[in-house]
Amino acid sequence: MSESFDVAIVGGGMVGSSLAVALRPLGLKVALIEAVPHDAASQPSFDERTTALSNGSRRILETLAVWGEVSGAATPISRIHVSDRGRFGFARIDAAEQGLPAMGYVLANRSLGHALWSRIQVDPELRVFCPAHIEAVTPGAQSSELSIRVADRPPESIEARLVVAADGVQSAVRAAFGVDAETRDYAQTAVITTILPQRFHEHVAYERFTDEGPLALLPLADGRCTLVLTLARARVEAAMSAGDSEFLAEAQRRFGFRLGRFLKVGRRFAYPLALTQALRTSAARCVIVGNAAQSLHPVAGMGFNLGLRDVASLAELIADMRAAGMSDFGDPRLAAAYDDWRRGDRRAIVGFTDGLVRLFANPLGVVRMARNLGLLAFDLFPPAKSALSALSTGAAGRAPKLACGIALA
Repeated sequence: MSESFDVAIVGGGMVGSSLAVALRPLGLKVALIEAVPHDAASQPSFDERTTALSNGSRRILETLAVWGEVSGAATPISRIHVSDRGRFGFARIDAAEQGLPAMGYVLANRSLGHALWSRIQVDPELRVFCPAHIEAVTPGAQSSELSIRVADRPPESIEARLVVAADGVQSAVRAAFGVDAETRDYAQTAVITTILPQRFHEHVAYERFTDEGPLALLPLADGRCTLVLTLARARVEAAMSAGDSEFLAEAQRRFGFRLGRFLKVGRRFAYPLALTQALRTSAARCVIVGNAAQSLHPVAGMGFNLGLRDVASLAELIADMRAAGMSDFGDPRLAAAYDDWRRGDRRAIVGFTDGLVRLFANPLGVVRMARNLGLLAFDLFPPAKSALSALSTGAAGRAPKLACGIALA
C-alpha cells in the first residue's frame, strides 16, 4: 500500500525547503521530493548566486529560527541608489530615513540552503526523497498519487492530501494538475558574477538602467559586490568568453566610476530572463508556489521574497485549518483562501517589476524625459519612498504571521 502524507512538497530549492521548515512545528506528515542534493555543485537553487532579502523575508526566516544561522553571512543594505545612465534622473532610499536598520540583506544562496536543510534533515515527521524525480502524478478526489523514482531504485508510490508545486519555472507538477503558464521572453540574459571595486561600497545597492539593459551592484562582505549585468542575447557569448579586463571594462562603461575602478571579477554565470506566470495558483488538491507560480525579472530583486510570502501564507492557512480540527489540507477552501490572499501581492510585484523593465527599455525621447523627471520627483517626495519601501519589504497588503514574528505553533 502507498504511504500517505498530509502534504507532499515537490521541489526542495529555496522556496520548497522554506515551506518544509515552516510546516515543522505543526506535527504534520510531510514528504519533500527533490532531484538534486542541496550541497551538490549542480544544485540549481543553492548555487553561486546571492539573493537580496527584504526585511519581511528576514523576519520570516527569523521566526523560523533560520536567520540566526545565516545572519553572520548576510550583508546589510543601508541605501538603494537608482539611476539612468547618461541622464540626470536618480533616486535614493535610505534605511535610516525609513526607520529601518537596513533596507534588506544580501545572502549567498548556498548559505541559506545549508541552514534550511540542516533543519529538514533532523525532522522525524518529514520524509525526504532525494535525489528523486516524479515519474507520474495522478490527481484524485480524496488524495493525489505520486510515483517517485529515488536514484536507481524501482518507482515508489505515495499519496498526499495536498501537493505543493515548488519545482520551478518549468514545473512538471503544475502541468500535471492541468495548470498552464504564460511566458513573456525579455530577450535578455543576466550575467551574474562578483567584482571587487576600488572603493568600499558603504553598503549601498545600486540599480542602474542603461540602453543595453539594467545593471545591479549588491554589497557583499570584504568590499566585494554581486554584479548582475543584463545583456541582449546576442551579446552574451562575447561577455562570457571575454577576458577579465575586457569584461570589467564593459561593466565599468555601463556603471561609471562611483566606486572607483573595478579591480577583479569572479566566475561568471548566465541566466536567460523571462516573465512566467501560472494562469492559476492552485488546482484541485494542488497549490503552486515560488517560481512555479511566477518567475520574475531580477530587477528590484523581488522574486524570492514574493515566493517566501507564498510559503508563509500557505503555512499559516494550513496551521489555521489544523487548529480548527480539520485534517484534509487538500480541501478546496484552503486553495481558494490561498488564491485570494496571494492575488493582490502577486499582481503588485509582477506589475512593478515588469513595468520597470518596459519603462526603462523604451527608447522614445519623451519617455526617457518623463522617467527621469519621475526619478527626481520620487527622490524629493518622502511618501513615495515610504510606499516603495513598504512594497519592497513585503509590508504592503496582508502580512503573514511569520513576517510579523508570530510563530504558527
